[in-house]
Amino acid sequence: MHILRHSPHTRHYRLSFLMGFLRTTPIPSFTLQPFNINLSSSSSSSSKRHFFHTCTRLVPVSASASASKPINNIHALVIKTNGRLSHTSPANFPNPDYSETVPPLTILKSKLIELGIDMDKCVAGVENRLVCPMCKGGDSEEQSLSLTIDQDGHYAVWVCFQAKCGWRGSTRALAHSISLNSSFKFNQISKVKTPRHFTEESLELEPLCDQLIGYFSERLITRRTLERNRVMQKRYGDNEIAIAFTYRRKGKLLNCKYRDITKRFWQEKDAEKILYGLDDIEGASDIVIVEGEIDMLSMEEAGIYNCVSVPDGAPPKVSQKDLPPEDQDTKYQYLWNCKDYLMKASRIILATDGDLPGQALAEELARRLGRERCWRVRWPKKNEVDRFKDANEGCENHVNTLWFFSLENPVIQWDMLIVIRLSKLEELLVSIAQVLMYLGADALKEVVENAELYPIKGLFSFRDFFDEINSYYYRTVGDEFGISTGWRGLDSLYNVVPGELTIVTGVPNSGKSEWIDALLCNINESVGWKFALCSMENKVREHARKLLEKHIKKPFFNASYGQSVERMTVEEFEQGKEWLGDTFSLIRCENDSLPSINWVLELAKAAVLRHGVRGLVIDPYNELDHQRPSNITETEYVSKMLTKIKRFALHHSVHVWFVAHPRQLHHWVGGPPNLYDISGSAHFINKCDNGIVVHRNRDPEAGPMDRVQVCVRKVRNKVAGTIGDAFLSYNRVTGEFMDIN
Repeated sequence: MHILRHSPHTRHYRLSFLMGFLRTTPIPSFTLQPFNINLSSSSSSSSKRHFFHTCTRLVPVSASASASKPINNIHALVIKTNGRLSHTSPANFPNPDYSETVPPLTILKSKLIELGIDMDKCVAGVENRLVCPMCKGGDSEEQSLSLTIDQDGHYAVWVCFQAKCGWRGSTRALAHSISLNSSFKFNQISKVKTPRHFTEESLELEPLCDQLIGYFSERLITRRTLERNRVMQKRYGDNEIAIAFTYRRKGKLLNCKYRDITKRFWQEKDAEKILYGLDDIEGASDIVIVEGEIDMLSMEEAGIYNCVSVPDGAPPKVSQKDLPPEDQDTKYQYLWNCKDYLMKASRIILATDGDLPGQALAEELARRLGRERCWRVRWPKKNEVDRFKDANEGCENHVNTLWFFSLENPVIQWDMLIVIRLSKLEELLVSIAQVLMYLGADALKEVVENAELYPIKGLFSFRDFFDEINSYYYRTVGDEFGISTGWRGLDSLYNVVPGELTIVTGVPNSGKSEWIDALLCNINESVGWKFALCSMENKVREHARKLLEKHIKKPFFNASYGQSVERMTVEEFEQGKEWLGDTFSLIRCENDSLPSINWVLELAKAAVLRHGVRGLVIDPYNELDHQRPSNITETEYVSKMLTKIKRFALHHSVHVWFVAHPRQLHHWVGGPPNLYDISGSAHFINKCDNGIVVHRNRDPEAGPMDRVQVCVRKVRNKVAGTIGDAFLSYNRVTGEFMDIN
């Protein structure tokens, strides 16, 4: 047992064998026997690398049986995939007998068949394209499963490139084969160190036959374009023909990619990966990159010759990992191999497919090429929702339509076909310009020429906001000048604009909170806004009373403050409660701890999404939890806090009223304080959009005692108001504020 504990080659397989065996059989005794394993096929030439390793094999030995007795009761092998466990049946896969030679490819084929992968036409050592047994190729039933089999048939890896599927996994013919090469990982193909050299003769390439030329002709790709790009064919299997796209640099053949009639792709093994059509972009300042070779040929038909295609298609999604170093970036090694060509380009147009994998490819390319010099193509619409997927689909759609009408109406001339196509597609298209995009090379060229700047996070153009600017100019929303406060004397100075922050201050007992409550009632009555209230100084029942009195315009109780005014009726009270429930959401801390600003904004966000609130009141600042690191001053803290509130208001189009008390006024003479008197920081006035001081008259000689002065001390948006003072009359019975005639 000492050998099992310390041998890195035997520990995993001994334990996995024991776990399966102990579940189904009594515990036997074990003996250790050495054996040799050869990873390469016996038919391999002597020039190939061979891997030999001596392992110690555990063989169960019964007390009454010979050590050579076969083991029949073996637990099923488990193949690991992404999120799925694929079990192979013990009946189909007996325990390998290492004393006999069993071709690994035969065992591997059986395992893949159990998973639904049919590899009858698969070729070892290259990428094979099949229909995915999990998603069946999606709606298009395409061959989205990429299967790669080791040259000697020891292992297989696969991945489905359907964005909604992404099924991936790996398996091996023999349980021990992987341990002989500890550097191998199933999720990566080893990097090619010494690329092979090819010629057309060594690959047995031939000129295209008439059948394949016709195939391209249906996609509006001419013989001249095929010959210029040296598109050829290759015979394989039972005299089957595959299209051969030759990858060249300075005319020299470096790689060849094949595509058969069933859309199965594979490439030459150990070839240097480069871009298809590389010689056409030498010295070019503008480059177009597409997703497939046929897309590249379609671009050439539109007169775009500075175009290349990636060799390996698109990934299912954008990688969440950081960019790897150049020598480890195996998936996109073709970019590094062509960097001398790409570095000279000042403008790179990414014309990848419009589906999710195509968008993922564009993002991966932009990450490596530099977003600042990338542009993207926006494919024309098929209808109000869907867009064409790539450069060739528009051409192919055009051909299929014309072919259909030529069969149905053989006497109709070409000009009439276009008219018929227009009438058939009028339910999908909204203008003749869109139809023209689908009908010819000029339209395809126009799409590329109208490519948009590739988006860079945080960097915009005013063009990105033209819709919003147009809406502002034509006042299509209706709140461009702000929402009326409900007081004629104040509307000329202050209006409530969504997305702004208003700081409200005033000496204690001056009516700040009462004035905000009255403002909310006015706005709800005029435009139906809903609000979230974080009012820490008010009890819920007291706050409800104040709001109901302002809404119903009657006192809540028959009490001395109500004078001789009749109390609200039970019916009015019940209706008022419904109004409270429909109009306001309360943000309250249910324990004795102080709420933080992050906690308040998080709940306010939920109120926006759940209840559609348009206004938030935080009253007051000093009731929040303001714990901060010792290395941050109060001024810095207030600045960051107000920035968070402003971003929340702007992002959710919510107006925020934030009440902040002034610091202790030692030499106060009865007048309204200044915004710079707010306790904490001058940032309260520096960062707010609007600054308001609410002040109540306390001197009978200075005027009526019910007069309230609303001092607008800052207005950032001149469209919504200006600096000045307004005077309102306060009704102590109902809590209403009214204009003074």
